[in-house]
Amino acid sequence: MSLRPAKIRALAAPLGPPTLLVRALRKAYRDVVAVDGIDLEVWPGECFGLLGPNGAGKTTTIEICEGLLEPDGGTVELLGLTWAGHAAELRQRLGVQLQDTQLSEKLTVEETVRLFRSFYRRGPSVEEVIRMVQLEEKRKARVGALSGGQKQRLAMACALVGDPDLLFLDEPTTGLDPQARLQLWELISRLKCEGRTVILTTHYMEEAERLCDRVGIIDRGRIIALGTPAELVGRLGAGHVVEFAVDGAQPALAPAELERIEGVVAARRVDSSYQLRVGELHRTVPALLEELRRRGLAVTELRTHSASLADVFVALTGRHLRDE
Repeated sequence: MSLRPAKIRALAAPLGPPTLLVRALRKAYRDVVAVDGIDLEVWPGECFGLLGPNGAGKTTTIEICEGLLEPDGGTVELLGLTWAGHAAELRQRLGVQLQDTQLSEKLTVEETVRLFRSFYRRGPSVEEVIRMVQLEEKRKARVGALSGGQKQRLAMACALVGDPDLLFLDEPTTGLDPQARLQLWELISRLKCEGRTVILTTHYMEEAERLCDRVGIIDRGRIIALGTPAELVGRLGAGHVVEFAVDGAQPALAPAELERIEGVVAARRVDSSYQLRVGELHRTVPALLEELRRRGLAVTELRTHSASLADVFVALTGRHLRDE
């Protein structure tokens, strides 16, 4: 069940002004700079992902855009409006799912949706929203009796009751089991097809690759990369990653030595293993194994995978997505 007719979107040449326009945004907490001069545009009908490790500034940026925090500097426009001049109208046109939505556990699903629906001038019926998030069988159940995935879908329902033009989803699938995560992915995909603008923060690179038209990677309060998932992966200059380890009793290899092997674009040591970015697996893997054999090194692990957004993040920051 959708709330709007499906639309065909062409983001290659966006029409009209951006749905979200951020310029020189700054926010600090005492001596800690959480957001450090961010510029950003998100276009109508786009699903935009904001990615980064804990403490990178994602949630602070989103909460400023949602009107929950005051920035120290910079400007934010949503749907051509500002919080300073159009707060009441913006609240009617935005949908927000917080990272940890707190709902009354004594109310039923239906009572909760009806309460949130009463805050908006327009929007679908309570029955339509419950059906959209697939909670029909739980409509009379109390919130406290719901599973984690069901609570997340209920939080999504509360964000959709006003038929929003712009939807903020702050880590909507954190802590969910794989089945519940897939159900929410399907719902977000349907929202995209209806032509809504969705801004998503997530810790899951697979989630961003599946759902987002463009992503921005944020680290230490700054956007350090911006583009489609395919564009960002393409900037690595290598389509594959080789990870291997050798017997721990043997001498360590220098990354500079590994980069001399045929086809290796870049090499780095990660704890007790090594990671190579390579262009052609069928050339590099045999050359790598031959070099290790020549040195008398025993391989204990060997894995390969196609380059992903996770590899982009590590290449840019030297950290994995969930590193503090």
